[in-house]
Amino acid sequence: MQLVSFNVFRTLGFPDTTVLKPEHFLNHKPLLREADWVLFPEYWQISALVHGLKCRIFPSVASYRIGHDKVEMTRAFQTVAPEHTPWTIIEANGPRERESLWEAMALPFVAKLPKASMGDGVWLIESRADWQRYCERTDVLYVQEYLPIDRDVRVVIIGDQVVTAYWRTQAEQGFYNNVAKGGQIVTGEVPLAATELALRLARALGVDHAGFDIALVEGYPYVLEFNRLFGNQGLGQGNELQAAILAYLHSQSCPRDPDGPVEPPPLWPVAV
Repeated sequence: MQLVSFNVFRTLGFPDTTVLKPEHFLNHKPLLREADWVLFPEYWQISALVHGLKCRIFPSVASYRIGHDKVEMTRAFQTVAPEHTPWTIIEANGPRERESLWEAMALPFVAKLPKASMGDGVWLIESRADWQRYCERTDVLYVQEYLPIDRDVRVVIIGDQVVTAYWRTQAEQGFYNNVAKGGQIVTGEVPLAATELALRLARALGVDHAGFDIALVEGYPYVLEFNRLFGNQGLGQGNELQAAILAYLHSQSCPRDPDGPVEPPPLWPVAV
């Protein structure tokens, strides 16, 4: 395979890979047209690469489009797995909407900015003052029921398989499970319900590179969000991520044997 990458760190050690700077991509149109895959472009490049140069990109277009905005992400989750999506209300930020949402939500509840990651742009609303501060920071009101958890499960999906999964426990400050906010990684067995839900969502939505965050309330899984560019803190020191990506790209590049297996064996064993 001939690969072109726009992210040297995420494709370090990939064979037959040319690394380009995103801002220079128009200077390399023949190379991009001929590449088997274009890896990790910036979001602003997607339309030009996919629709203009007819490139095949990884992560998928769905991974980019859905992962770019929590509003679009939540609506996608509500479409394919409403029973596993926390109760969420999304409205324009106007005086009537502010009051309506305040009246509708039981305290505490969660409020988010549509475009944020690593725990930034997420608030636990416990008072009217908290609500007012949030409303002054956003154009779109996004509120969600508070789930009584002190940890969640990060499920890493590459292609249509689970590569790894691990617990993230709450930071000392409370509420946040994000490692960037002080959450801690705990390895070991995770419930099958969490990995199954993440894999179901990824396959249904066409998301092929993501870290899904799954909350469990009395064993029942809820999807919180996914991150297209997830951290590697829970992936160990091996090259399992690189191997999984290359295996997936190869599998998607070669014609499938109609008499062969329907899908490859799982990369990562999950607990029942």
